[in-house]
Amino acid sequence: MKAFSEFLHSINAFFGKIASWFTLLLVLIIVIDVGLRYFFNTSYIWVIELEKYFFAIIFLLGSGYAFQTENHVRVDVFYSQWSSKKKTRADIFGHLFLLIPWCLLVIVVGFNYFQFSFKINESSAQAGGLPALYCLKSLIFIGFSILLLQALAKLIEGILFLSNTSKKSQ
Repeated sequence: MKAFSEFLHSINAFFGKIASWFTLLLVLIIVIDVGLRYFFNTSYIWVIELEKYFFAIIFLLGSGYAFQTENHVRVDVFYSQWSSKKKTRADIFGHLFLLIPWCLLVIVVGFNYFQFSFKINESSAQAGGLPALYCLKSLIFIGFSILLLQALAKLIEGILFLSNTSKKSQ
């Protein structure tokens, strides 16, 4: 199980690297957009939409990696004071009953959302906007699938941790 968890971690690390490169691309496209506005008094819809696409890519593809590296938002008013075993139990509960079901729901709904968009060959509603809006919508179910994989990896790690600590205490 540990090897499988590490494999899932490697998948998320791969997508985290992709997200980091899109962060650089987002900064560059914003610099171009600002330069066009301030120096040439013009802007293009496709540039603005590309900024949104890149942000979505960063957020959706990077969420599993942020979860893996504990760089996600966590409100830990009580959690920070708990023992490792209690934290792990809370994490397992949260993964099983909150995160995993939520990911599964968003994957199913997101795939249907993408599929409909693909069938009608949806593109931007703006004149001069980007074509193939379904590519952006595909990131919803892809990103949540990646997050689901990371939740499974964390769940496996939590179960292994609790089973190892219970063996040591016997």
